[in-house]
Amino acid sequence: MKINRHIITNLIAIASVIPAFAQEKQVEIDTTDVFYRHLNLKEVVVTGATGETRLKNSSAPVKMLTGREMQALSASNVIDAISTQPGVSQITTGSGISKPVIRGLGYNRIVVVNDGIRQEGQQWGDEHGIEVDGQSVGSVEILKGPASLVYGSDAMAGVIKFNPYPVVPLGKIKLNLSTEYQTNNGLFDYSLNFAGNKQGILWDLRYSEKMAHEYKNKCDGYVPNSQFHERALRGMLGLNRNWGKSQLIVSHYHITPSIIEGERDSETGELEVPYGKLKTYHHGMPYQQVYHTKAVLNNTFYVGDDRLNVLLGYQQNRRQEFEEAEHPNDYALFFKLHTVNYNVNYITRDFGGWKFTGGVNGMWQRSLNLGEEYLIPEYRLTDVGVFATVTREWSKWVLNGGVRYDYRHLNSAELTEDGVVRFAPFKKNFNGVTGSLGAVFHATDALNLKLNVSRGFRAPNVSELASNGVHEGSVRYELGNVNLKPEYSWQFDFSMDYTSRFFSAELALFCNRIDNYIYLHRVNEVIEEGYMTYRFDSGDSRLLGAEVSLDVHPIHSLHLGTSFSMVDAVQLHQPEESKYLPFTPAPRWQVDAKYELNHHGKVFCNSFVSVGLDYNFKQNHYYKADNTETATPAYALLNATIGTDINVHGKHVASVYVIGSNLTDKVYQSHLSRLKYADVNPVTGRQGVSNMGRNITFKVVVPLMF
Repeated sequence: MKINRHIITNLIAIASVIPAFAQEKQVEIDTTDVFYRHLNLKEVVVTGATGETRLKNSSAPVKMLTGREMQALSASNVIDAISTQPGVSQITTGSGISKPVIRGLGYNRIVVVNDGIRQEGQQWGDEHGIEVDGQSVGSVEILKGPASLVYGSDAMAGVIKFNPYPVVPLGKIKLNLSTEYQTNNGLFDYSLNFAGNKQGILWDLRYSEKMAHEYKNKCDGYVPNSQFHERALRGMLGLNRNWGKSQLIVSHYHITPSIIEGERDSETGELEVPYGKLKTYHHGMPYQQVYHTKAVLNNTFYVGDDRLNVLLGYQQNRRQEFEEAEHPNDYALFFKLHTVNYNVNYITRDFGGWKFTGGVNGMWQRSLNLGEEYLIPEYRLTDVGVFATVTREWSKWVLNGGVRYDYRHLNSAELTEDGVVRFAPFKKNFNGVTGSLGAVFHATDALNLKLNVSRGFRAPNVSELASNGVHEGSVRYELGNVNLKPEYSWQFDFSMDYTSRFFSAELALFCNRIDNYIYLHRVNEVIEEGYMTYRFDSGDSRLLGAEVSLDVHPIHSLHLGTSFSMVDAVQLHQPEESKYLPFTPAPRWQVDAKYELNHHGKVFCNSFVSVGLDYNFKQNHYYKADNTETATPAYALLNATIGTDINVHGKHVASVYVIGSNLTDKVYQSHLSRLKYADVNPVTGRQGVSNMGRNITFKVVVPLMF
């Protein structure tokens, strides 16, 4: 049976495999294998700790999430979507702001790569999300564990790489429309995409918009200030020639999230509404305006069978915070961050099983304070790293590894207010040597054994070193510590995966030892009335964890899956009350069953129905000192999805999904929700704000190819 190549790319949705098909008009393929995901992914090219490699040959743990899989998920943002994966969690502030956590580590320990460069948007803040349009993401690579070898400082916990959609086939023009509605918070979004490939000239233009009013749950009702509005524009112009390829990408992202404070009426216990009526799409008070503008020039030059990649990028992030109802358009905080990124690397051809990669990358930053209030000082940062990797394949073995050197210079400016020094000037130099060494043994065609040892490095950021002010969105006064040292880690990973036609399983074990782990904790000191005081400190830590997944498909149409993930994160040589690291996700068990109704229907095809249970265990391991954290009860969420493709005259014209989340309307608080520590309800005695209740999502994707 013959299938047009663009249908296959819609099903697999992985940008890195497209070049192999790009010049073909049709391919022969068994449709059984199209839906046999485990076999397909074995040949996928990913960016592991040692550069580009096939997924099955990567000794570092890498998880792929395809665009097709993301379409079948209900999420308010792109981090919300990937947090369903084992070992991946999110720190949330309501439904609009999410920060990724990989194996218990988050904030500046994770590098987010989008459009080929690391995303830089003041990610040190608790309520600072990731400024990425989820509609423009074609697939996701999640690299778990230190990836400093390729990405430098801040990649200690891992890397989340957002890949764009595959380029349009030669001679084709594509027009896509997608839209979505969610019942709980009235979220409505749409995305328009126009792309083409004529005589090797490529273009891709996308506009997306998303808006939501306040979300609700049975305990709190509608949660004031949980609404948000998001807009994104992205354009790509490219050229493919015999000498190589070049792409210019320009994007602009704008989000207006309101800031949830969780204050309650002292008599009724109800959440206070600091503006007019509820269920509004207009921002409340306080709120933020966040703008992220980016330009990337990405070039690949063919040097014989070798490749030279040269990437240059510029980013500008503007984050404004508005606090006073009397002056709703006057910002208090205003951070403006300029970032220049560069990356040059050379990838050799295969020399009898040997393959080498070497390069240099880094960034230059300047951060300005343009508001009337201050939290961090202005600063300049220079980052440079040099790395080399090698891969050797022979027989059933694959060895890969490499080494890197990083240097970072941070120059912080002085600020004096009313004759008092608010920020003292300082200069800091940080450097580190990192590396990775791993092996893969293909014991059989079905069984792979992997072992990897990696060294991570992270320099403290300016917030950890020099904060001195009220962090309004976090409702606390934060103090930096200029004496903090860089974090260094050793991580050991062992994994094994087995894949057959009716059964697949994977086991991953890891141990991570971090020196000088930096964390924020509460102190018994009042600097400004009405705000709790928190200070950055450091200590040695150890994280142990496991991820187990099992997928059984006794017949072609039925898939039964389950997974379990956990991490135990402790500070060494500490008493019981300060033994555990803050914001450690609870162990999680997930069960799902998927039945594929058909694949080749005349009108409805690839139809399926799935049911899943997401069980989060009680989190009793928390940072108790000074009431920094509290325990979190266990909870279970029931989810279900129905999806189908629609054909007209044999052509795919639409995909439709109905997704139910938290169908039992469970009242719960995630351990990683910052709203868990808002005001206590004086009537019920319950502290904080709960997560979203029952939510039904309706999603339609319409692809048109000319």
